[in-house]
Amino acid sequence: MKLKHDKYKKARGGYSRLLSISCQKCNAPICFYQKDGSGNLRRMYRDRIIEPKISLTRKDLTCPKGHLVGIKMLYEKENRPAFRLFVDSVIKKIVKIKK
Repeated sequence: MKLKHDKYKKARGGYSRLLSISCQKCNAPICFYQKDGSGNLRRMYRDRIIEPKISLTRKDLTCPKGHLVGIKMLYEKENRPAFRLFVDSVIKKIVKIKK
């Protein structure tokens, strides 16, 4: 897996990390996600989701077992499609990238 280097990463200070995202209720893996910049994970941009275990074309973001973890939105500041996550709906773990 390689991280993306683009204008969004540069706008957030050039710092990125890879997160493993799973459901808080059932611990089912959802995807890997490239988080740019510091701060909490409040939304997941569609172009940063890597290896999804679920369909991203649906209206809501659910885990493979059907638990609702977020809803589809358009982040208007950057005109980017994203999923707004509910508070404490996912577990995030930092993944080390092997070179």
